[in-house]
Amino acid sequence: MPNQLSIPFKKSYALPLKHAVQNHIQARHPETSPHAFQWDISRWEALRKEAISGVVHVNSIEALTRHLVFILTKLPVDIALEISYATVFAPTSLPVTLSNLQFERCATLFNLAALYSQLASAEDRSKTAGVKRASTYYQARALSYLASSALPKLKSTIAADDIPIDLTDAFIESLQNLMLAQAQECVWQRAIMETTYSNGIVARLSAQASTLYATALSKIQDASPSIKHVFPSDWTRHIEAKQLHFLAAAQYRKGIDDLEADRYGHEIGRLIVAQSAAKKGYDIARRGNVAPAVLQDVKSLLGIVEKNLARAERDNDLIYHKDVPSASALPTIQPASMVQSITPPEILDPKKAIGDNQVIFHSLLSYGARLAIEIYHDRRQGYLKDEIVNRAQHLSDKANDTIRALNLPASLDALEKPIGLPPSLLKKAEEVRLENGPLRIEKLIEDIQMLAQRDSQILSDAMDILDDEAEEDENFRVERHTERLPSHEANLELTTKAQGYQGAIAHAGDSDAVVRLRWHEWEANITQLTWDEARLEACVPSSTLPANGTDKSNSETHMHARKLRLALEKLDDLSRARADLVRRAELLVDADDIEPQVVHAAASIERWTEVHSSMFDEILDEELVKFEKFHNDIEEGAVQQEDLLNVIRTENDAFLLSRKDDPSVKEREHALQSMDLAYHKYKEIIRHLDEGFQFYNNLAGILMTFKDSCKEWTRSRRDEMHSMSRSMKSLSVQPEVAAVPPSPPSQDTPLASATPKPSRMAALNIPPPDSAEWQTLDLPPPPPKAQPKKTSRKAKAQPA
Repeated sequence: MPNQLSIPFKKSYALPLKHAVQNHIQARHPETSPHAFQWDISRWEALRKEAISGVVHVNSIEALTRHLVFILTKLPVDIALEISYATVFAPTSLPVTLSNLQFERCATLFNLAALYSQLASAEDRSKTAGVKRASTYYQARALSYLASSALPKLKSTIAADDIPIDLTDAFIESLQNLMLAQAQECVWQRAIMETTYSNGIVARLSAQASTLYATALSKIQDASPSIKHVFPSDWTRHIEAKQLHFLAAAQYRKGIDDLEADRYGHEIGRLIVAQSAAKKGYDIARRGNVAPAVLQDVKSLLGIVEKNLARAERDNDLIYHKDVPSASALPTIQPASMVQSITPPEILDPKKAIGDNQVIFHSLLSYGARLAIEIYHDRRQGYLKDEIVNRAQHLSDKANDTIRALNLPASLDALEKPIGLPPSLLKKAEEVRLENGPLRIEKLIEDIQMLAQRDSQILSDAMDILDDEAEEDENFRVERHTERLPSHEANLELTTKAQGYQGAIAHAGDSDAVVRLRWHEWEANITQLTWDEARLEACVPSSTLPANGTDKSNSETHMHARKLRLALEKLDDLSRARADLVRRAELLVDADDIEPQVVHAAASIERWTEVHSSMFDEILDEELVKFEKFHNDIEEGAVQQEDLLNVIRTENDAFLLSRKDDPSVKEREHALQSMDLAYHKYKEIIRHLDEGFQFYNNLAGILMTFKDSCKEWTRSRRDEMHSMSRSMKSLSVQPEVAAVPPSPPSQDTPLASATPKPSRMAALNIPPPDSAEWQTLDLPPPPPKAQPKKTSRKAKAQPA
């Protein structure tokens, strides 16, 4: 049996690679057919099958490791592929499952390190060539590469608590130091076999082996969180016995060196230290069930040390009479490290081992490039929305608000068109008339009331279901003693949700009442807009000014009116120009395609380089520049608009001053403004009614889901009640056995997602239908011993 340890494999399981990869390509690369990568997927499946098979070759694991490096430049870490590996030393335990390709890479590197250790352990170390090969295998830098390159990427993609315990830093470092310690032991063994090295050199080699074993042991024992329980108990005892063995061997060899240099007191001091370490190592090995070869090694060393110590003490007592220094006074043995972690070139530079023709997914656009395209689309859409569309809308709203606050153009229309109605007003009246506005409003109000009643009825039906269950539960409690949760506590989550829904309906009802009141206030004015042109004109007072009047005030009024009209026309021109800029920007977005530039740039990046979206920032910035001209033009128009608004305010003040004493103008202006305001009130009422209609429709779906949840909850309670009844009957013939009530059922009841318009939801101060507050029903804590009496539905309700 070998006297060194080898790492076992992490057990893995077959994966649905084909399904996951094809689904990912279809979703994230719509321009590419998943079937175009049939060979790539098959090759990946074959490599993995070889790497986790019962008989594993180094080339198999190395090949999979190399290909995973390139695969991770093409695919994100999460492609909805669940990867499972059992914890090392526990192949039959429940495996750790992560949807993460970096986890696959780390586990594969771990198994590669395990294979190297197994190859080293299998070498025949009775010959120099076998010792050399074993040392080389132990120094293979798979574990070091795993810790420095692969693990940081895994830790950056998952939560710290999700990292498997056998892939933590402390665990990997402990194994890494153990492998280096065994490699150093091989160097020491080779020095012993060749007999050409001095005792001082051999002592330094032994001291380094002891140090490495001690480091590995401390990594295991001092790790936080603890990893000691993962290792088999004989592993830690083996490592500790080895550490003490080589500590004793180092002191023994240095003692011989002191003897040869006539340092007789130092020789005895070192032999005493060696004897103490060897005894302790022998006791640990004997009690710790370590390999017989390890036990025999330390036992043999202990016998040699004791024999030499007896000789040295006798000679010193009879001949030399040298003082024996204490252990702390002895010069320290300087360790001589002859090993280091060596990364296999196939792992360090996988592209040389694979070449360009056999690379998996070599023609697939890298994930980093695809992410860069998506980032560009998001940035472009955000720029279009914030800097162009919203900015243009803000300027238009500002202009409209200013004009409306100045009662323009109604005041000008009252002056310039005393006969007939303004075209803008006629157009608005025609819109209301064609839509049959009053009837439309009445129909929407009726429909909303019907929907509100339907929603209330659904909620009432759901509560009736809970009431029926509560009555059944009360009867059951009267008939049989039970400690299961009473209905009014068990259904607390449901009744709380119901209260929320009832509150939503009540708040919505208040909003509906406000809309109906608004309609009642403006019904006559809105109905007036449905009249024909002649009838509308007849109800608007005339404010004709003498066309050829020479009155000074009339002349000033016409002058200011002309200036106002000219400024308003320029303002309309600016608004149309802004709308045209927005339209052109949106057309450019529709025609814009950055993918060719990104693909070209990605092709210039070295194939095996991990591509990040940040590599394309310069291209993205350059492409976004073409949208800045629209923003600049809009800002230039904003300056012109502000100047025009100032002119309009000044001229309007002068215009109003010249007309303030004319009552006919004021009457006509008031009538026109009243009709214009009636139109805006009509649009406002229609908008609120449409929102209410959508709200009640969406709420109906949520309430139907809630009702189904109540049915399912009631069914589970009844099943539980029937089960308890049967259990009580079966136990009635065994009175000495106490019945144990089942735990209350647990249920998560997802509610249908609905998205009513945000204005109504905000007004009601309730969460939107897709909020997590509507989604789950958390059950209450276990029931108390007391059993309260049944209460009515109103008594059950708790404040929401």
